[in-house]
Amino acid sequence: MTGEVVRPRELLSTAELHSGVRRLAAELSAAYDDGLLLVAVLKGSVPFLADLVRHLTIQPEVDFLAISRYAPGTGRVRIVKDLDVDIAGRDVVLVEDIVDTGLTLTYIVGELARREPRSLAVCALLDKAVRRIVPTPIAFTGFRIDDEFVLGYGLDFGERYRNLNRVVAGDLADLRARPDAYVAGLFAG
Repeated sequence: MTGEVVRPRELLSTAELHSGVRRLAAELSAAYDDGLLLVAVLKGSVPFLADLVRHLTIQPEVDFLAISRYAPGTGRVRIVKDLDVDIAGRDVVLVEDIVDTGLTLTYIVGELARREPRSLAVCALLDKAVRRIVPTPIAFTGFRIDDEFVLGYGLDFGERYRNLNRVVAGDLADLRARPDAYVAGLFAG
């Protein structure tokens, strides 16, 4: 099986992603005046954010935060890169690549809400609501997906596949055994 080219199933093509991002940009542009602050969660949301910003008809400000991975045995995350701007009194939209259980998003939204923005909403490219543990309102949703492990367009496995220009469903067991299992099938020629 070593030389076998494995191609995961495509969930969202490049064209579908771009259409969804344009739709979300139109929704955000209609909902907010200039003065909107987009807060992107590193690293997975970067491709989504870049495309989203290009399609907005308003002039947003952009900032980033990064969170740690879950601490082993605790289920806790923490902010490891905080915002550079004060969000008090501002309209803030948190930009996420994917919302799964809602635990991490609930933590981030709670942290940002304590800083007293005028408004705080979530814009997620992918919503995997079937795995939700805590209710998490998402004001702007790109696509709802089933309970599948997804890669591409910022989503990764071991920092691989983020640069894929579409979203595919991967097999987590395959990837754990061979992290580069899909490279030849997705990036060749």
